[in-house]
Amino acid sequence: MEKEKKSPVSDVGAWGMNIVSSVGIIMANKQLMSPAGFAFGFATTLTGFHFSVTALVGFISNASGYSASKHVPLWELIWFSLVANASITGMNLSLMLNSVGFYQISKLSMIPVVCVMEWIIHGKNFSREVKIAVAVVVIGVGICTVTDVKVNAKGFLCACVAILCTSLQQISIGSLQKKYSVGSFELLSKTAPIQAISLLILGPFIDYFLTGKLLTDYKMTSAAFAFILLSCSLAVFCNISQYLCIGRFSAVSFQVLGHMKTVCVLTLGWLLFDSALTFKNLMGMALAVVGMIVYSWAVEAEKQTKTSLPSTLTEEDLKPLKEGVAEIPLNGEAKV
Repeated sequence: MEKEKKSPVSDVGAWGMNIVSSVGIIMANKQLMSPAGFAFGFATTLTGFHFSVTALVGFISNASGYSASKHVPLWELIWFSLVANASITGMNLSLMLNSVGFYQISKLSMIPVVCVMEWIIHGKNFSREVKIAVAVVVIGVGICTVTDVKVNAKGFLCACVAILCTSLQQISIGSLQKKYSVGSFELLSKTAPIQAISLLILGPFIDYFLTGKLLTDYKMTSAAFAFILLSCSLAVFCNISQYLCIGRFSAVSFQVLGHMKTVCVLTLGWLLFDSALTFKNLMGMALAVVGMIVYSWAVEAEKQTKTSLPSTLTEEDLKPLKEGVAEIPLNGEAKV
């Protein structure tokens, strides 16, 4: 695989782009979709707009020769897009049918689910330090975000679908990049058109089911249109940085360190929208940040351990192995 050039600076840049664009899009969408703002409550259709603009950017990039296009089987792209769209729809349905508290719990549960799926699919094991750090992050974010918890059978089913599909989608981003030797932006430019078409077709129907309102009845203003363009522009950077981060690191790292966005959203909500920020929120945020720092240290320690393993074998350690190889007959028959 042609690996994207990795350096500490570019790694920080990828995470920085993801955090800034994600927090920005949340703030823009809050103004766009809230009743106090422009009341554009068509979340699934808006996501279709996001992927349409992302697909357009990918098309222009390929046409101008800025990025190369490598072959990925169509069935893989369609399968991935179906899983990704099921994730988006499941999340929207979960938010509608469950309380905000349970919705936050379902988002937090993605971290352990991704860990388990990585272990099942790729046989990946995690050190004790990583597991402790993950637990600390989950507890910290849970303390500062989870309030009322109400759930019903339909909502619970939608949440389960959303959790499984989101986890599988994020793991698949890294798997497809490695399997077909494609870069993050190349893969995104291939999947975005399929997601855009399907969401633009199905989105208005899903949104009608969620809100009881028709997209055609919405009275568009120039200000609302400007915020839709802003949301779509930020979505391009958000999508690109998501594929970059997962390609460079892992789905687990993306989930754990991605909760820095939650901390930023709570802080900006307090600064810009006069949202309440209690002592409980602050304690949870502090605990989550500590967990992220410990997680980063634990992952780096794992890398250092793996890197140093080959150098621990001395010439004396290798001598019995060499002698054993020398004693094997040329015809391959074992000695009696």
